[in-house]
Amino acid sequence: MEKVMLLLSGGIDSPVAGWLLGKEREVMAVHFSMEPLTDNEPEEKSRKLAENLGFKPFVVENIAKELKDIAEKCNRRFYFVLMKREMFRRAERLAKEQGCDFIATGESLGQVSSQTLENLAAIDAAVEIPVLRPLIGMDKQDIVRIAEKVGSFQISCGKEVCDVLGPEKPATRARLDDILEQEQLLKKAL
Repeated sequence: MEKVMLLLSGGIDSPVAGWLLGKEREVMAVHFSMEPLTDNEPEEKSRKLAENLGFKPFVVENIAKELKDIAEKCNRRFYFVLMKREMFRRAERLAKEQGCDFIATGESLGQVSSQTLENLAAIDAAVEIPVLRPLIGMDKQDIVRIAEKVGSFQISCGKEVCDVLGPEKPATRARLDDILEQEQLLKKAL
């Protein structure tokens, strides 16, 4: 049976993506904590979602320092793309450790700035493992209906905190060479 490493945020979309993929695959989950930049509510929601939907193992990785570095050292317009690339690299490492064939997300096209075709391409370029996005063409109402059906909606409701350090006007058409240049700034700062 194929194995998938799901990026589980605690929001509405990623649990639905995991549930859809879990019909024919083994789903493991990783949550990227931003404590102390945020509280631990997203982690607790993710833990409960993983337990209720059968995503095992459930792993938590703290990326607060990396996100702070991105916000301080890089062009803020690229924050969300750089954040996702960091998450994908860590998810890929965990996926390899767990013998996963894919990583998966709850992204749907155009829902937020990091989910444009250009930005998704720049994010995917951070990893070699195939990325599954079962919600890519769905609209939010369809996703919410599935979340209600599978019992994840109530757990997922609440504030979103992934944008705590994000810019007011994020890039929606990031070019990979610009992103790689920003990542070089991070390496030089270390």
